[in-house]
Amino acid sequence: MVKQVVTTICFILFHCVICYWAFRSSCNIRSFAKSIPTIAKYFGTKGRYEEVNTYLIDDILAINNSIATLPSSKCSAIHLTAIIRHGTRLPTNKNIRKMRDFYNLVVRNASDKLNCLSEVKSRWTMWYTDDMDGQLVEKGSDDHRYLAQRLIKWFPSLLSVDNVRNGGVKLMTSTKHRCVSSTIAFRTGLMQGLNREVIAELEIEENDALMRYFDQCERFVKEVENNINALEEVKRFNKGAEMKRAMEKLADRLEVPYSSITYDSIEAAFYLCSYEFTIKGVNSPWCQLFDEADALVMEYSSDLKQYWKRSYGHEINRKSSCILFRDLFHRLDRIVAQFNSSGTVSEVVTVQVGHAETLIPLLTLLDMFKDDTPLKSTNFATQQNRTFQSSRFVPYAANLLVSLYDCPDGIRMEVRLNENPLTLPGLSESVPMYEDVKMHYSALLSGCDQKTV
Repeated sequence: MVKQVVTTICFILFHCVICYWAFRSSCNIRSFAKSIPTIAKYFGTKGRYEEVNTYLIDDILAINNSIATLPSSKCSAIHLTAIIRHGTRLPTNKNIRKMRDFYNLVVRNASDKLNCLSEVKSRWTMWYTDDMDGQLVEKGSDDHRYLAQRLIKWFPSLLSVDNVRNGGVKLMTSTKHRCVSSTIAFRTGLMQGLNREVIAELEIEENDALMRYFDQCERFVKEVENNINALEEVKRFNKGAEMKRAMEKLADRLEVPYSSITYDSIEAAFYLCSYEFTIKGVNSPWCQLFDEADALVMEYSSDLKQYWKRSYGHEINRKSSCILFRDLFHRLDRIVAQFNSSGTVSEVVTVQVGHAETLIPLLTLLDMFKDDTPLKSTNFATQQNRTFQSSRFVPYAANLLVSLYDCPDGIRMEVRLNENPLTLPGLSESVPMYEDVKMHYSALLSGCDQKTV
């Protein structure tokens, strides 16, 4: 009996030592600098576009024509509206301050036993400054330049030199510098893809009423944005058992008191990992402070916030996007009327650049990514296979592509999200008749209003 107990204790101690040294070695930046963090797919709205379309890692200009199937080879594209999130950006001031506070905590108080912490203290510097405040980075410009060139491949008859020269391509953006810079980069991508300097003359319209409608929706601002009770589920989760355990694990790795780690601390550590990767492509030592279990908790916290602040949590969230919804369908109606009348259209391509906050309420209004059970603070364990997972549908440069086709049986409409075709909820065809789409959303088309819910 004693021999069995001793053997068991030795076995446990052996595996504890193995786990300790495994964690030490995995915390070495030299081994990971050029690799993708194992937790990159959990970065939520701070994630790379390439984590959604992994084939772009090998070829950033690749498209997969096999995934886009039309009902007839005789269908021809007549219009494209692309609603796009800005590209990869720097942190905002608020998050930079959190990151700086956490960095200072690590430098002053954390242990040097783990290689990753030693790397942070000896080699990594806090290079984020307040004047950065969400500005687009070079990777963000690349996101839009390359997206423009892929869209030329997807829609060669629409994104053509003639259509640009004749005023058939329109560019619109919010006034935020990261969106303006993204739109300029998209225009540059068109110029490079079409090999024509004329693209540089394309004017860019700034329109916050459409691209930042959430700022101008009085009910949303009052009932959600400025309502301290609107995000109660998020607050409860961030104070709950799952988050507490993740915070304790972080404190253990740093060898600091549990009281030193707040939610802002662990969020800042997660941001340091995600921003270093999305901006620089570096699997930084910060990423080694999290395992997959921690990342799942952090992602759920982020998704809860998006769900309750921008999506199904409150009805006004989706209704705030009514103005953009109506703008889209008014344009499509105009295109269809023009085409049926003369066989040509005046606005062949419309590109509208905004934010994650622009796309999420609109996708919600269209009933996309809706789970049977609402996301709450108490159902983390049962929501691991949820549909509402922002990492998958609103990374940097996320895009909603709505195109119209002239087919033998009439005008059809296709919707793609991040270049991947999808079937609209409630419709059976991936490229349905345009009139069927309008019938499906008829209640919204006749009564979508921010003022009435």
